[in-house]
Amino acid sequence: MIIRLEQPVDYRAVEELTRAAFDTPARIERSQIGCPLEHYMVHCLRQKDGIMELSFVAELDGRIVGHIIYSHAHILQDDGSRIDVLDFGPISVLPSMQKMGIGGALLRHSIDCAKQLGYGAIFFFGHPEYYPKFGFVEAKEFGTTDSGGNNYPAFMGMELVKGYLADVCGKFIEADIYNTELNRDAAKEFDKEFCRGGLAHEVRK
Repeated sequence: MIIRLEQPVDYRAVEELTRAAFDTPARIERSQIGCPLEHYMVHCLRQKDGIMELSFVAELDGRIVGHIIYSHAHILQDDGSRIDVLDFGPISVLPSMQKMGIGGALLRHSIDCAKQLGYGAIFFFGHPEYYPKFGFVEAKEFGTTDSGGNNYPAFMGMELVKGYLADVCGKFIEADIYNTELNRDAAKEFDKEFCRGGLAHEVRK
């Protein structure tokens, strides 16, 4: 398996992969539109707020089996100042290859690249039983709440530069595309373009 930057030629395959990865009853129920939202998020992040130098695919035997993308976010402090941070997601793995370490490999690789590029910190929402092994801790340890002023185990963060979040106190503000209430109708319309017969990239060599 190799991990490389996503290229324009990969876009459709990545969207199909992402749709398949999140095509579960729980995700569809949460979306309230009869299909996942995440493939639309990836599509939109390429146009706004996404960071293409931190958009990676995992490729095995000529096919794309995983993807991760990062986006710009910030911590809004009480005095109105902003601290730039990263957000990430969706992170997707081909359903037939999940639980084989592909997602973890994408995450570790992208974290290393983000450090090398000089980014200071990452915040995101995810499964608290999974991500601490990569170095994430609850966001409250960095004086940061979600946009509503709340903390909980699923809201996590990591310093990439030691001391970057020292004396920070504020609310995490992520890209608008993650607001599912605002994007449900557009995501449903976007999903009409997708074939239900299978993944095109499964057979692409």
